[in-house]
Amino acid sequence: MRMWTWLVSLLLLTLGVAQTQRSPQEAFMMQYFERRLAQLEERVNLCEQRSQRVDQNIYAFTTEVRGQLATMDVQRLEVKSQVEGVAMRVDRVERDVEYLENKVPNQPHIEVEESVQEQQLRDAQLSQLKRKAKITKGTDCSTMLTGVKSLKIVKKAGDVDGSWLKDPTKGSAKIYFFSGTRNSTVLEFPSLKVFTQVNSSHRALSMQLPHPWQGTGHVVYNGFLYYHKADTPNRILKVFLQNQTIVDSMLLPGAGRLPVYSLTPQTYLALTVDELGLWVLHADPEFGGNLVITKLDKDSLAVEHTWDTACQSRDAEGAFLTCGTLNVVYNSRYGGRSSVQCLYDIHDTIHHSEDNPLVFFPKRYTSHSSLNYHPKDRQLYAWDDGYQTVYKVETKRKVDSA
Repeated sequence: MRMWTWLVSLLLLTLGVAQTQRSPQEAFMMQYFERRLAQLEERVNLCEQRSQRVDQNIYAFTTEVRGQLATMDVQRLEVKSQVEGVAMRVDRVERDVEYLENKVPNQPHIEVEESVQEQQLRDAQLSQLKRKAKITKGTDCSTMLTGVKSLKIVKKAGDVDGSWLKDPTKGSAKIYFFSGTRNSTVLEFPSLKVFTQVNSSHRALSMQLPHPWQGTGHVVYNGFLYYHKADTPNRILKVFLQNQTIVDSMLLPGAGRLPVYSLTPQTYLALTVDELGLWVLHADPEFGGNLVITKLDKDSLAVEHTWDTACQSRDAEGAFLTCGTLNVVYNSRYGGRSSVQCLYDIHDTIHHSEDNPLVFFPKRYTSHSSLNYHPKDRQLYAWDDGYQTVYKVETKRKVDSA
């Protein structure tokens, strides 16, 4: 454009000089050419302005298309996750149907007598009892939760949210400290006494995990750490803490789409240990947001059985199992007095009644980000707004077992 302006100016200057030396007719022609050149310059300026507007429109359109493509990628991943979740649910239903068909086979064109039907029902009930007996084999589960008493506030350390626990393996006194809802550094203390000491961190063993954890629902069992791998919806890792290596992993069907507790929104999978072994909890949005219990084999991480419960994830802050009974702890989002308001017993021997009132925690107007049950000590290791607290679990014998 500058070149055009320079040329026009030079031409006008030349014409101006020549005009002083030409006749009136030639001067008229020169004025005509000047006007035409001026019009041509205006058209060139207009063309340049339009070209700039076209470039701006193309840039805006390109930006919009890129944004829509990014949104489509996110939606595609969400649809893929939902389809996978539906496929897992269908697979689970098919397995349940196959199990029921095997237990009560179809007998077409044969009139089954009432006594035979009753025998089939008794056989199915006996099979269910055998399955439950297999889980509880060698374990006395004749007690139920009646109260939670405060022992002591051990110390205040780490972030506002976190988890601390004790390996329930017989003879183990080690304490494990997980600060925050996403981290990859675990501190191991030789004992609770050492953990409670001032400036005890220098006596702790710092271990770096191969992948960071997500939430606060981790457990240590027999020297192995089980936790939800960060940036994945439902992958559980099993890590040997002695050398911090992954020894196994699994995907929990249907999990990872909803926080297991609404008051602890960073936790999507909550692993826990009780007298019967290793469990994992998650909330199922297709089941009204209610909690789902899954029994895992601690060695292979294979799913042994799954139970759908009536306990809601809404307003829940944590949960723990005691001998196969799920105890869900609720609170308010403003903080208050925690209480166990929902139970689910896999043995069907505990139900809400006047003999089984709500269990309140000691009066502390805060919220727990984790509750880890130790079946040998019958204690809860709680993370309470950055305070590490120990609660004593009180029990009584079940009415059905009296």
